[in-house]
Amino acid sequence: MTNLMQHRLFLPLLALALILLANLVLSPEFFHLEVKDGRVYGSLVDVLNRSAPCALLAIGMSLVIATGGIDLSVGAIVAITGAVCANLLNSSFDTLPLVILAALAVGLAAGMVNGSLVSIFGIQPIVATLVLMVAGRGIAQLINSGQIATFQNDTFASIGIGSLLGLPAPVVIAAVVFLLVQFAMRFTALGLFIEASGCNPRASHYLGLNVRVIKFLVYCVSGLCAAIAGMVITADIQGADANNAGLWLELDAILAVVLGGAALSGGRFSLPLTMIGVLIIQAMSTTIIMSGIEPKYNLIIKSLVILVVLLLQSPSFRQQLRGLSGARNSLGGKA
Repeated sequence: MTNLMQHRLFLPLLALALILLANLVLSPEFFHLEVKDGRVYGSLVDVLNRSAPCALLAIGMSLVIATGGIDLSVGAIVAITGAVCANLLNSSFDTLPLVILAALAVGLAAGMVNGSLVSIFGIQPIVATLVLMVAGRGIAQLINSGQIATFQNDTFASIGIGSLLGLPAPVVIAAVVFLLVQFAMRFTALGLFIEASGCNPRASHYLGLNVRVIKFLVYCVSGLCAAIAGMVITADIQGADANNAGLWLELDAILAVVLGGAALSGGRFSLPLTMIGVLIIQAMSTTIIMSGIEPKYNLIIKSLVILVVLLLQSPSFRQQLRGLSGARNSLGGKA
């Protein structure tokens, strides 16, 4: 492992360790795990379980950001997917394979729309995905006729509340998606193509890479990841709320990618570090809840902690700190 990778890995891991340590101080039972009926229970498992939807969104978001783009529509795709699933489950087309295929088709279609606007028509990613971010919830509301659609289907609900291999099903689903995408990124040329397209699109084009196809592909992957997250959220609450499902979750996904050290300008990304960023966000939310702080302060505290982590990751900020430290030592020596 290179020194650069070690440095990029150190700060996020340190931040996560400090947050988990704070939880241990607030609740000595935080790291306690127990097995009941073949399933592992404990606060750590709860953190992983609550992190699963954001982790799924962050996987797709990492690839999009690596190409120099952004996807603000993933929260709306979650809402559309939930509406489609709930309505299918309340109809005669309630077989699980059909519902899953329909959900994935919705995510893929949304990703294709975003990818086409960005890669074919050359619209700026933040504007292109903002269109679906706004329109998507309207589409979900139309599907639900402006109501919260609920359903009773134990098989589909197991996606959100069931267990696999002794762990909550959402954790296993997120882990499988992560492993599949990570394998494609690091054991095939695709990851290199994505990074090259983000670093220097023009040079990549002259080298023979089809940058448009690569950008189109990453938005499709992002849409599919959002669809899977939408199924997990919908199955968990056994209902589809077009107004609140996935609301602002895209911001947590973007933040997780940034906490993982990815460059918003494109070219540099790491899925493992992104997953650490997801855990930092969720563990911090758990810490704030367990500390007994009034809910009205939660977002402010969360923002301040994240700001500190981001500043420590900034080479310019660290250089300024070293400059101040050097100036103080110099003054102390003269005295």
